[in-house]
Amino acid sequence: MKFAIFLGCNIPVRLKQYEMASRAVLKELGVSLADIPEFNCCGYPLRNIDLKAFVLSSARNLALAEKKNLNLLALCKCGYGTFRMAEHLMKENAELRDEVNRILGKEGLRYEGDTQVKHLLSVLFNDVGTKAIRASITRPYENLKIATHYGCHALRPSSIVQFDDPVAPSLFDQLVEATGAESIEWPLKLECCGAPLLGTNDELSWDFTEKKLVDAKRAGAQYLTTGCPFCQVQFDTVQETIKFERGANHHLPAILYPQLLGLCMGIDKETLGLDKNQIDITGIDDFLSM
Repeated sequence: MKFAIFLGCNIPVRLKQYEMASRAVLKELGVSLADIPEFNCCGYPLRNIDLKAFVLSSARNLALAEKKNLNLLALCKCGYGTFRMAEHLMKENAELRDEVNRILGKEGLRYEGDTQVKHLLSVLFNDVGTKAIRASITRPYENLKIATHYGCHALRPSSIVQFDDPVAPSLFDQLVEATGAESIEWPLKLECCGAPLLGTNDELSWDFTEKKLVDAKRAGAQYLTTGCPFCQVQFDTVQETIKFERGANHHLPAILYPQLLGLCMGIDKETLGLDKNQIDITGIDDFLSM
């Protein structure tokens, strides 16, 4: 298996550990990654400003992967949802697709729709498979309760992203349970983390985050796991901000799924970038079987 890896804008700058852990885990599982230096922004920031520029930005990345005859693996759920939306818009609007290809042609590129877009979690679940994941684990977790946060862009609009059942998703939970941990049920599991409001209305953004933290802890979660840079920043960095600004110490450490998986595969903490998380998660070692 080989994919063109799309890091997006946030991960290289704000969440390098997501890339580090993902590369390490995928390598152990036999998944090869190709870096395409020409990749640009997925286009998401332009979506509600200039739809044509949004689609063009997204289509250029897809065309670059297509030129290499590779499917695209996105780490960011926002990026994943953006690519899926751009694909949908070009499929539904031939005039838009022709104009996009006319512009791409100036660089010798063309979008034909032959490249599949997948998120890291869907690659692990559908392409690698939970059976292979379990076989790669050397120290499974015991008595560890995890709250999975799916994120909005992976589930909605469901007819376009086609990631999982939007009402009762299970893909992420099954990936967690493949590590030996228990994926708990919690009422606010599918609610927004608050990241889209950060910088616009911080207080409301923090409210969303706090409600989810309180709800997950009440349900018995010891850690919260994510598969999206925006969500991870919200539950890790912003949780620390809430602690400072509001004096509310919920202390529910957030761990990226490839970090969670990498630990029980025996990958060292430095390679997984655990020291780059804002909230200390080293206590998770206590749940690894000997």
